[in-house]
Amino acid sequence: MRIFVTGATGYIGSALVPELIEAGYQVVGLARSDASAAALTATGAEVIRGTIDDLEVLRDAAAASDGVIHLAFKGDVAFSGDYEGAAEADRRAVDTFGDTLAGSDRPFVLASGFIGLPPGRVVTETDVPTIDDSPFLIRTATAQAALTFASRGVRSSVVRVSPTVHGEGDYAWVPGLIAAARAKGVSGYTGTGTNHWPAVHRLDIARLFRLAVEKAPAGSVLHGSADEGVALRDIAEVIGRHLNVPVTSVAPEAAAEHFTWLAPFIGLDIQASNTLTRELLDWQPTHPGLLEDLDKGHYFHTDAPAHRGRAEITRG
Repeated sequence: MRIFVTGATGYIGSALVPELIEAGYQVVGLARSDASAAALTATGAEVIRGTIDDLEVLRDAAAASDGVIHLAFKGDVAFSGDYEGAAEADRRAVDTFGDTLAGSDRPFVLASGFIGLPPGRVVTETDVPTIDDSPFLIRTATAQAALTFASRGVRSSVVRVSPTVHGEGDYAWVPGLIAAARAKGVSGYTGTGTNHWPAVHRLDIARLFRLAVEKAPAGSVLHGSADEGVALRDIAEVIGRHLNVPVTSVAPEAAAEHFTWLAPFIGLDIQASNTLTRELLDWQPTHPGLLEDLDKGHYFHTDAPAHRGRAEITRG
């Protein structure tokens, strides 16, 4: 099978491509730069040059493939102040894939997130998000639209990806907390620190995307959450221990200064069951959970990647 992957050189995509190739798939990756093209070529994948704005390129690539996995998002545009524009570009790309694959029964797998789902309780794959006119919910609406492709003869599925995807090379949420702790000399959390972040190892979520393109039923929602929810205070305590700094609650009025770009998301309380996903696809996460991974120490090496979390958190 020939699988077209957007976002193929991103943090998740760069784990997914080898996962697919090792399983015997021919992978075609979208590359918008020479560096991305070279990285894909080095893995043995075929390269198609373009961006998600190049709808004809997307259409031709999807038409020539046996399945599509869409990971790409214009995070740089979103966090330069035009989230709505980035989300609308994503919607156009998804609609293009749906139109191209209609009537083929070929798989289309979309990376999504947990924004719009009820906070403060464990959500399951059957929970339907609430969508309003917030620009941050455009991507949630796009995910719901992708599920309707099933009625048009597309084996579409949506993977809700944990906001915390951890492992070697992580540069998003947890590195943001570590950077704040280093800069301020304390490892912080908000309130009592009992709010939760679901988490999944990068290699486990890569396997989930492969399983989804292989056998997810049309219209299925999947939860990429190996850890149902890790308390923020527990994360802060591991960081404090490794950096040898105090662990403390940060007052709400000081959150923006302490957590910088991460401040709007620091208080999120998301708990996400993966029971139905495990049963449906026989997905068995085998890599360390978030706290165990943190305790391995690689997050605290001085040569660890500088965090670039804004592009990652757009998943929601």
